[in-house]
Amino acid sequence: MGRFLRNSRGMALILTILIISLIVALTVEFNRFMRSDLHAAVNLRDGIKLGYIAKSGFNYALAVLLEDAAEANVDSLHEAWADPKALSENSAAQFDEGRFEVKVSDHSGKIQINKLVKEDGKNYNDDQKGLLMRFLESFGIEDEEADNIVDAIKDWIDADNEVTRFGAENAHYQALDKPYSCKNAPIEFLEELLLIRGITKELFYGTEEKPGISDYISPHGDGKININTADRLVLSALSDEIKEDPEMVENMIKYRNDEDNNLKEINWDDRVGMRGVNYNPGLLTTSSTHFEITSEGFKGAMSKRVTGMVERKEGTLQIRSWKIE
Repeated sequence: MGRFLRNSRGMALILTILIISLIVALTVEFNRFMRSDLHAAVNLRDGIKLGYIAKSGFNYALAVLLEDAAEANVDSLHEAWADPKALSENSAAQFDEGRFEVKVSDHSGKIQINKLVKEDGKNYNDDQKGLLMRFLESFGIEDEEADNIVDAIKDWIDADNEVTRFGAENAHYQALDKPYSCKNAPIEFLEELLLIRGITKELFYGTEEKPGISDYISPHGDGKININTADRLVLSALSDEIKEDPEMVENMIKYRNDEDNNLKEINWDDRVGMRGVNYNPGLLTTSSTHFEITSEGFKGAMSKRVTGMVERKEGTLQIRSWKIE
């Protein structure tokens, strides 16, 4: 009888330990679940805050661009919208927690790829073709290869399905291992260029040794290059003479960097020894129509980015695209 009681007490002790262990395990799991839900709620709250902080920066950049349009019909890198430090430096004072960093990029200072084809949707715009050819050659691409790439870009954009010389239409793209159709319409997003025959990731994005073409090309704009904001590589592509004489580009950069110089007149380049250079002045402008705004909100280690393309026309702003990352 005593032995039976001792065994019963042992079983009861084991059962009690098992129950306590189960309660502890359930409590730990419940606590983990609650903490996970709490972190998720905090992250959601902070994500919403970051979204509004980033949007605040975006709207601030819009206001700066609108004010700039009201002041003068000329755009250069001396203006408030072109200085990301000035746009962002007081952002932390506007929020209890967090800040934003804003950058405005002028797409009128880039090569506007859709203008390669005339408005009829079929034929080359010769001035834009020459500009694009010289630009590609500055990346070390031989004349023949550059010609082929430009023809392929034209075929991607134009409205017909007829192959332009050494270009590529549906027959080429449908024969690939992973077939797709030739767009035969204007480019909406620059990454579409990666679908076009001859444009590699190395050419598009660049490598450690050299930049890619994506930094200098835009699907937005009226085709005119703002010489006050264009990069060296874009300026050098304006004509054969400029392309072969880097000193001309350096003189242009030096002249426009001086805030005392008048950059409103399109022919200011005459003052830096470029009188008589053979290029179409219709390619040039000193005002800009399309801007890309990137605003990133920060709170601790978290961040959220808002990117948008804006068209400025006749003193008004229209948002053409919008993306939250």
